[in-house]
Amino acid sequence: MAVQEARQYGEHATACAGCAHCGRTGHRRAVAAFLARRDELAAGHGVPAAVAHSPVAARQWVSDELAQSARAVTAHGREAGPARLDLIRRGTLRTVWGAVLALLLAQALTAVEAGWTGARTAGLCTALALAALLSAAAHTHRARGGLLAPLTGEDNRLSTTRTVAASWLLLLSFSLLFPAVRLLPLRSPAETGTGTGAAVTAPAATAFDLARAAGLLTALALVAAVTVTARLVVTAGIAAGRLQKVRADRPRAADLLCDDSGRACLADVQYLLVSGAVLVLAAAGLAHDPGRLPGVPWSLVLLLGVSAAWHLAAKCAEGVRPTIHSVVRSREAGDLDAPIRTGDDIEIRGRGFVPPGAGAPVPLTRLVVRIGPVHAHVPLVPVPGGFANPTDTALTVPLPADVEPGRVEVSVVTAAGVETNRVTIDVVD
Repeated sequence: MAVQEARQYGEHATACAGCAHCGRTGHRRAVAAFLARRDELAAGHGVPAAVAHSPVAARQWVSDELAQSARAVTAHGREAGPARLDLIRRGTLRTVWGAVLALLLAQALTAVEAGWTGARTAGLCTALALAALLSAAAHTHRARGGLLAPLTGEDNRLSTTRTVAASWLLLLSFSLLFPAVRLLPLRSPAETGTGTGAAVTAPAATAFDLARAAGLLTALALVAAVTVTARLVVTAGIAAGRLQKVRADRPRAADLLCDDSGRACLADVQYLLVSGAVLVLAAAGLAHDPGRLPGVPWSLVLLLGVSAAWHLAAKCAEGVRPTIHSVVRSREAGDLDAPIRTGDDIEIRGRGFVPPGAGAPVPLTRLVVRIGPVHAHVPLVPVPGGFANPTDTALTVPLPADVEPGRVEVSVVTAAGVETNRVTIDVVD
């Protein structure tokens, strides 16, 4: 009943695919229907009588039913994707222009007694220019979530290093534009016909003092180097098969603090906190003296360097190559000890079979065991709250009838497309 209700609502959601509310509601209902169906099958209910007499046939039917329901959930999420990304784009633009409005209100309130100055005008013009540039960038990448597009990696997750680098770049852009906008009203000696030009060059030299801005430029170069190095480390890990990347459904704010499996990552948390704290201190220095580039103490630059080194070291140590340790005959209670025969269940023990972020039903259905020339899909075995098969360290699959007796090689192909080592087993008549 729940699946039928979700399908009926899905037809309505498809009719108004541009409606973000209908898309999200349809996806939530599809997820709820899948979870209810999974728990129902885990309790042993809903299995047709035609296959209930055979444990192997019943398990395969349950796996196919769950796979079909999971694909329906993925289809609902795909339909709701464009509306969700458009909502994110609008939200980020509201945040940007809301910050400009907050700056205007703050300047208006503080100017009641001190009066409106040229510095306030330059600050407002700089904020407007940056907001316009960000809006143009969001419009260019509107199909990928607007301003989130440059911060999203190839795995469709928000990147911590890209977010930190973009924040520092935004601070530097404001720091450079503000003095430039403030110097625009000053006219050159050729226009006035008097003076030597020192009156114009002196403010510019003070604003762009390299000695004062050395810490800021070093911090920016450091976070930029961390972003590039992290990208190279991830690319090398994927090429070596050590790091498995599974594409996420959509970018989430939690990606900045968590790994691909959704668990909090200490290396990401500390890098985000330390770099954010140093950035806030630099922004406070800019607010105190907006006419010059903010100075970042070398002690804070050193602290940022230690945090970045920790983050990169964790990136280098991340990931594990999927490996088969052993293949044994799966034995249930009451079975006699025997060699592996065609039709038996084999249990493959190892590690890395389920990559981080691949615990959802649809990635689990892409897990394949290569047994000689036969490719066997791993059946999903539901239990309340999850799946008993497959797991990251073990998976059970029936030996297909097409496998010939003799010595046969067994390997596993994960959802990320990485193949494990091959282990030879003996199959008897």
